[in-house]
Amino acid sequence: MREVTEQQILALAPNPAAASNGKKISQKGGFVKLERTQDDTLYMGECTGSGKSNYITSADYIDEANPVFRCTCPSRQFPCKHSLALMYEMLAKKEFGICEVPEDILKKREKKQAKENKANEAAKPESEMTEEEKQKAEKKKASAARTAKNAKVKKLKSQLEGLDMVEKVVNELMAAGLGTIGGASLRTYQQLAKQMGDYYLPGPQRLCNQLLIEITAFQKDQDEAHYDAAISVLEKLWTLIKKARQYINEKLENDDVALEDTVLYEELGGIWKLSELEELGKSKKNAVLMQLSFWVTFDEARKEYIDTGCWADLDSGEIYMNYNYRPLKSLKYVKQEDSVFGVAKVPSAVFYPGDGNVRVRWDSAQIREYEQADYDAVFQHAVPSVKQEAKAVKNFLKNAITQPMMIRLIAFNRIGKTGGDYVLADKNDDTVLLGNMPGMEDTTLRLSMLPNGGLLRDQVLLGAFYYNRENRRLMVQPLSIITHDTVVRLLY
Repeated sequence: MREVTEQQILALAPNPAAASNGKKISQKGGFVKLERTQDDTLYMGECTGSGKSNYITSADYIDEANPVFRCTCPSRQFPCKHSLALMYEMLAKKEFGICEVPEDILKKREKKQAKENKANEAAKPESEMTEEEKQKAEKKKASAARTAKNAKVKKLKSQLEGLDMVEKVVNELMAAGLGTIGGASLRTYQQLAKQMGDYYLPGPQRLCNQLLIEITAFQKDQDEAHYDAAISVLEKLWTLIKKARQYINEKLENDDVALEDTVLYEELGGIWKLSELEELGKSKKNAVLMQLSFWVTFDEARKEYIDTGCWADLDSGEIYMNYNYRPLKSLKYVKQEDSVFGVAKVPSAVFYPGDGNVRVRWDSAQIREYEQADYDAVFQHAVPSVKQEAKAVKNFLKNAITQPMMIRLIAFNRIGKTGGDYVLADKNDDTVLLGNMPGMEDTTLRLSMLPNGGLLRDQVLLGAFYYNRENRRLMVQPLSIITHDTVVRLLY
């Protein structure tokens, strides 16, 4: 947790009265919620005030030397008394829960960085500097680089320590048997999971929380689905520990703390900036993306809603995912996304590291109506053989830290029932069983509600390949049916 002194608070206060009022708010227990990010760059608090709603205040330390204070109160003082009160909470070593950086603050950080970059570009050129000015600038740059590197090394070493603790938890759970855990032992594991946030491991922490949720649910209803889900999470957690430890050790041994094009950074809990992804070359200019499906899920372990948009790149046929995270604590401030029934023309699309259906983000886009060429492009990019695609998907799903599904465009000859189950057959008459992934809506049932049977012959299916543990086979969940003139969404 970040160290704060009262001298620092007084120095930041616009006047003594503001500091005094902030201290009183803290002492009187004015905060109903306190949270911080795992990297200690952002502290947030929900504070009672004179308004109808509580005030949300934050202290952003992404720039160590110049922290930014934000508050929803109407005060014109910066920092206001509520921000100063938040710092007094930090000074008092109050307990802060672990949270992620809200999307609105991420965007504000990026805008601030863009302004700073612009200002730096407009600064005095090196050719106009005196020799003394050049030396000072180089020393300042070198000092900042050393500070940043030392901080990253410290974080990596802390993550290694945390991974040792995570591995201990996993080993104990496996030794005890998932079905036997409960009572005091369960609370012990919950406390251990909570401690992972102190080691910059929110990713493994969420997996541990998800594992404990599934174990608790299984003990209550003895539903094998919960047990299978727990095993799946355990496999992912074990694989993540192994790969992450190797990844971190190699970085430390090579004295290389630079960000890399790897999914492990995010899986451990890192948060990518758009500028960082662009530096890695993870962008595409003038992308043309067609949304084919949209759904909302709730992640119990993360305590947040996730709005998911599924987009087809009309140039390449790749399927990308767009996520909007809405934590329960921030529902009033984070707007829910909605379906887009059209094509997005994106000046600059930025992609996250990973394989399969990678995540895509953009700052702005122009939405136009569907055109005939859009539907033709979907048919052109659809895979003709489910047998061939199944082999590729199986190899992908073997990597346990990836998403538990692979979404593809599949050209099919027919969809119909066999023995009570829906089956898709391609042009070669190879088949794949249709079903529903755990936690998703029943879209196979909606196939029976389609307005006409023609939609189930000679069309394209947007389907999610996944491994069904109960049936021990690869299956596909139908998401949308695309014809030559329309998109029929089974999820929207």
